[in-house]
Amino acid sequence: MNQIHALVHKLHNPSLGIFLLRLALGVVFINAGWLKIANIDLVISSFAALGIPAWLTYAVAYTELIGGILLILGFLVRYVGIALAVIMVVAITKVHWVNGFSLQNGGYEYAFVLLLGALALVTLGAGGYSLARW
Repeated sequence: MNQIHALVHKLHNPSLGIFLLRLALGVVFINAGWLKIANIDLVISSFAALGIPAWLTYAVAYTELIGGILLILGFLVRYVGIALAVIMVVAITKVHWVNGFSLQNGGYEYAFVLLLGALALVTLGAGGYSLARW
């Protein structure tokens, strides 16, 4: 047990942990933004049914795509985190809340994790492995 404890302490690297969080969220948001852009007409009609105008649909899609790239690079991370958190709050309240928590039922479980990840980056910043560090 002492060997495991010693190994865990040798692995202590908060900057690496922040980078891994940025990488995970960045890849997810790049994918989400790209899919929205690739299917923009369908997304515009889906958003319109929720009362969201077309211009805001474009803003969401490009914020997710560019924001994801910026997260991976570690640039403007706190600002991107705020923007993505706002998008996730809207997604939770406008789309997923009525379905409950479970992702299996179309609930807000996944969006909730993305929201908290984005807010974690707002509090943590970009970390050591980032363009912001330079």
